[in-house]
Amino acid sequence: MVKLSRLPHLALFLALAAAPARAITPADILVIGGRYDDLVSLDPAEIYETSGAEYAANVYDRLVTIVNGRPEGALAERWEVSPDGRRFAFFIRPGATFQSGTPVSAKDAAWSLVRAVKLDKGAAFLLKQLGLTANDAERRIQAPDERRLILDLPEALAEDFVLKALASWVGSVIDSALVRKFEQKGDFGNEWLKTRSAGSGAYKLSFWRPGEGLALDAFPRHWRGMASMKRVVFKHLAEPSVLRLMVAKGDLDVARGLSADDLAALGRLTGVRVRTAPQAGLFYLAMNQRHPALSKAPVRQAIRRLIDYEGIAGRLLKDTKIPHQSILGEGFPGARLERPYRLDIEAARKLLAEAGIKPGQLTLALDVRNVAPSLDIAQALQADFARAGIRLDLRPGDGKQVLTRYRARVHQLVLAQWSPDFLDPHSNAQGFAWNPDNSDQSPFRLLAWRNAWEAPDLTRLVQRALRERDPNRRGDLYDELQRRLLEDSPYAVMFQDRHVWAERVDVEGFALGPGVDQLRLDQVSKRRANP
Repeated sequence: MVKLSRLPHLALFLALAAAPARAITPADILVIGGRYDDLVSLDPAEIYETSGAEYAANVYDRLVTIVNGRPEGALAERWEVSPDGRRFAFFIRPGATFQSGTPVSAKDAAWSLVRAVKLDKGAAFLLKQLGLTANDAERRIQAPDERRLILDLPEALAEDFVLKALASWVGSVIDSALVRKFEQKGDFGNEWLKTRSAGSGAYKLSFWRPGEGLALDAFPRHWRGMASMKRVVFKHLAEPSVLRLMVAKGDLDVARGLSADDLAALGRLTGVRVRTAPQAGLFYLAMNQRHPALSKAPVRQAIRRLIDYEGIAGRLLKDTKIPHQSILGEGFPGARLERPYRLDIEAARKLLAEAGIKPGQLTLALDVRNVAPSLDIAQALQADFARAGIRLDLRPGDGKQVLTRYRARVHQLVLAQWSPDFLDPHSNAQGFAWNPDNSDQSPFRLLAWRNAWEAPDLTRLVQRALRERDPNRRGDLYDELQRRLLEDSPYAVMFQDRHVWAERVDVEGFALGPGVDQLRLDQVSKRRANP
């Protein structure tokens, strides 16, 4: 076994990178391979990438965490909500310490939240949705003593929504005494924290080499106890074939970002298993309501019946996406899982005739990213649209080009993806159905605005659900919203993403949740010591 204490950090990283033909990772080290080149900062107030969110989830604690879709206490052992729903009091658990050895206090938590709002980077808008602003954050977030944090909201919001916003990575509690030492020109220590850690989580940063990977070491004094894996190494490996070879040989414990063929081959090996889990992201077709044909409900209904949901998933997507048609994906409380639409060419033709459109009369442009599987899906749609007499002109472009056209709402159709920032239904409801100002000057430019969809009744429904404090009534409102968008909207939700990965059979507890920051490394162990 490689002795952790005798091998310098970089030497260990390089040793695992250049393992011999039959390497097996040490029993107390977890090595994960995948794409980790999206990291640009390690400051949780600045992070806005999947890899960064996963990093923050293990290096930092929050006041609350999400378990099976529900808020649970983390650094806050409990909380109380005032009768009017505007004041939240969080009580910090005794005995929690930062990795520097300093006790965690309510003052650290208050400073961290105010810091995130005032820095106004990355995911700060998650806290701003609570009504917090740079001007009033310090007044609304206060710590009257070491154990109590008081959050005063400008208006009552659903308790679940507030807690889930605080449970996102932007709510990470930072060692304020440490980071304040490195403040420069009012940056709250942001420049220093970009490449360092100052948390109380189960792991602390060992080192980060941009473009190569990073390593985390277990924090022995974590309030939940020390994690089984003394070190976790994330290796940036972009090539699926390399990932496949390394996990098959035992150089990797977990491989992410594999191709469908690689996953199928690994699934046949005795020492490796392939696992899947729902991911909250959705893949959908958007229809700009400024287009005269797409503004007609029968045309939108026809388009939903010109998509071969099952066939595309089976032929092109394998296990990476599954058919799904509601705006709330599996994993959200109350998600509707029925799929009322299927490929039906005759029904689509009748609906087009009802809209006054003859075969061959309608041509639509489809903006699509020029990568798999997006381009493959677009070509499949092109063939089936043609069967109903619609010509589909594909406009391939890179991600930036497609997104720029979509945000400027100059598209006709676009294949797009949506990922919620945290697992509260409002995250998706606001994106798909909230459009309080449809003018070109609107400051609110989410999906309904991009598709020029004026739906004032649904905008009011979204706001009502956000403010509804009774969980059952709130669930009913989101159920109504999902039903109405399934019946008619400028979207054809097609697929839900899935996490797919391969792992060595001795790995236990490696699990990926539907949210982007739900990887909990302290729950991972290995069933037996490696030789």
